[in-house]
Amino acid sequence: MKRKIISGVGVPTSSLPFSPALKVGDFLFVSGQASVDETGNIIHDTFENEVIRSFENAEKILIAAGLSFSDVVQVRNYVANQEDLPLFNELYKKYFSAPYPARTTLIGCLGTLLKFEVDLVAAYDL
Repeated sequence: MKRKIISGVGVPTSSLPFSPALKVGDFLFVSGQASVDETGNIIHDTFENEVIRSFENAEKILIAAGLSFSDVVQVRNYVANQEDLPLFNELYKKYFSAPYPARTTLIGCLGTLLKFEVDLVAAYDL
């Protein structure tokens, strides 16, 4: 099956060996998005602002692929600190509504470099 790399205006890039997103068949697989600028430099901030920036980066990729958050079918969230989980759940509802995508949230797995990261799977022709 062919794979198409998604790129475009505002889509964050990186010198690391991964694609921002790949379209494979009717699915879009979005790599982990964090609080970074367009060239992949980490922007350290409050937990809330890192979540917002991460989702904004994911949205830029979805738009470049012709999709939106309503096309997302699976979300994996990585939260550094357990105490941020209630705030995360409130912020999450700004991007997704019922019926919510399938979701996994991992806590305490990011070390000290990031407070939050997210990756997504979206589907075309829902």
